[in-house]
Amino acid sequence: MSVGVPIKILHDAEGHVITLESVDGEVYRGKLVEAEDNMNVHMANLIMTTREGRTVNMDSIYIRGSKIRFFILPDMLKNSPMIRRPQGAKGITAITARGGKASFIRSTVAGRGMRGAPRGGAMPKRGRM
Repeated sequence: MSVGVPIKILHDAEGHVITLESVDGEVYRGKLVEAEDNMNVHMANLIMTTREGRTVNMDSIYIRGSKIRFFILPDMLKNSPMIRRPQGAKGITAITARGGKASFIRSTVAGRGMRGAPRGGAMPKRGRM
């Protein structure tokens, strides 16, 4: 099974300071030591902020991936090769995150087949229906 782009970006964030919110509402900000493919993370030198707003300094913590609501990653990861969009060749639309490869293929074969025809391939007869 291959690893998706979000997990690869999370691995790129290893060694950087990140912010993480758990499903319990606690916020952790510290250095990401290791991230696993199932989103389990090991963080070090962090500050935990509870739901009530109290802060606690911690040396390290290990958080299960299913208990994580979201990550805030450093802005420098915008330049990561995993986020860059491929540049389109002359006359070819770039494949973007929205629509993806299937949309690109559909646009290149437009006009072929029976697009817009009813199911089963039956063409409507002349006159009223």
